[in-house]
Amino acid sequence: MAKKRIRIDMEDTDGARYDIKLEGNVTREKVLKIFEMMDLMNIEEEQETTNIDSVGSKIWYIIDKFFPMGKFTSTNILEKYEDEFNEPIKLSIISTYLSRFSSKGRVDRTRNGREWTYQTIKITQKQQ
Repeated sequence: MAKKRIRIDMEDTDGARYDIKLEGNVTREKVLKIFEMMDLMNIEEEQETTNIDSVGSKIWYIIDKFFPMGKFTSTNILEKYEDEFNEPIKLSIISTYLSRFSSKGRVDRTRNGREWTYQTIKITQKQQ
């Protein structure tokens, strides 16, 4: 199994910058603790501007729009992609990107019989 690496760059409301690197046995619980720490330090989540000009960004757009919390498969993404962008895409391309997202820690990947199921790793901060 490949060594997992996650890098988190943050900036608080006072302008202080934080760079956190997790390597090795990175678990969901450890990542959740980092986000809890961010919450304690009042670090706001950065709003990303969506640039959907590449296939990878289009696939991530579909995941973010239709499956922000639930589980999904590559076939689910294929159907939504073709509906949303009105263009064909091969299932193998979607599977490749989902595998990359998994290795980068953006989605959880679980074997379910003969197929993989995915779920986004996205933590939202509590509103005060």
